[in-house]
Amino acid sequence: MLHILDNPVWQALNSVDSHFNLGDNIVGYLPAEVSPFAALPTWTKENQSILYERLPEGRSWSAMLKEQVVFTDKWELVFTTPLWQMICFKFVPVEMGTVDCRTLNTSHIPAMLALTALTKPGPFAERTIEFGNYHGIFVNDELVAMSGERLHLDAYTEISAVCTHPDHLGKGYAAMLVSLIAEKIVAEGKTPILHVRSDNERAINLYERLGFEKRSDIYFGVFKRK
Repeated sequence: MLHILDNPVWQALNSVDSHFNLGDNIVGYLPAEVSPFAALPTWTKENQSILYERLPEGRSWSAMLKEQVVFTDKWELVFTTPLWQMICFKFVPVEMGTVDCRTLNTSHIPAMLALTALTKPGPFAERTIEFGNYHGIFVNDELVAMSGERLHLDAYTEISAVCTHPDHLGKGYAAMLVSLIAEKIVAEGKTPILHVRSDNERAINLYERLGFEKRSDIYFGVFKRK
């Protein structure tokens, strides 16, 4: 039996994040300025045909789920990488210290776009901040590290966009921010999850120190119409 976290994008778009869903109960997708994700309950040939008919043209899309997608000949696979889905049942907080940590708002979007373009933590667009709970660490009034939330399910919330400027690595900023966001999620009675490239040992070690553990391998693919 499938767990809801095996298809997190579909589950989010049909629960807490349904206000972002431009699709319906057959095909789910988000505005381009929020996220490139598209989702199906199952990625069968039949459902992919419906997806092809429903999705707007001229965009690339992302799929993220436990099941490896075998795309039909209507699609071109642009990029794929294996991820780990990690879950935190026993959160281990860290102290924020004396850093300049701020809640991020729309005035910070240019700096957030610049930082994510440099560090490439995953898809981030002009309205991604609307997923909520974004925080950043500033040095000399420059945004040097950030993180926030993305997918929201009834019992789980995903931490995403964890990134630090290369000139400021090794100072514990990512651990502080993930801890801050995870603490809020736990206080809401939900369980934190996140997704990380399986070859990103530095990040995986950080998450494990905070109490995260691997739940599953996850398939991630970027695709578009041929």
